[in-house]
Amino acid sequence: MTRARLNAELVEEGSSRDALLRDLGEMRDLITDLLESERLAQRHQALNLEALDWRALLTQAVQGCARPDTVHLSLEGPIPASLGDRTRLSLLLRNLIDNALRHGAGTPVEVHGACTAQAVTLTVRDHGPGVTAEQLAHLAEPFYRTDAARGRATGGVGLGLHLCRLVAEAHGGTLQFARTEPGLKAIVTLPVMAAQSAGPASA
Repeated sequence: MTRARLNAELVEEGSSRDALLRDLGEMRDLITDLLESERLAQRHQALNLEALDWRALLTQAVQGCARPDTVHLSLEGPIPASLGDRTRLSLLLRNLIDNALRHGAGTPVEVHGACTAQAVTLTVRDHGPGVTAEQLAHLAEPFYRTDAARGRATGGVGLGLHLCRLVAEAHGGTLQFARTEPGLKAIVTLPVMAAQSAGPASA
């Protein structure tokens, strides 16, 4: 892929070159996502666990998205530090927020964090047109995209939400979706893993 991209850079500038570079970029992203899916299939063996500052992690995810001014972050009480894979959980949050922005039809996106003694719950909600009941049943399946997301301009190949589900499950948690009026809500529930109760992290 790297050699192909370097050769494509030598092509005369124009729409054909742009299309080629775009296709190569999509192929690179697809390969990266497929490799990450395979690693996450190993569940906890794929995780690099460390103590997390959830407030900082959520804040960074919001600030790093495409339109942070349209994303509203709220935290329900203190969320104590717990173990998790910072890189993978950042990927999960980024994908969920980007998905909400992409399909929210320009409406604000709400990101909410809450914690009990047993679990951390993260929700990402948009106020867009939402999905049908049939589409809801297939969200997070590999390579599945709703009809509204099939245009190339939206990007992606249907692996983003699937990776989010794998990240949640690798942490012993779940990813669920719920239709709202209006919009769609993604709900991530992760068990609290205290540092003193966990073994050494696996690479």
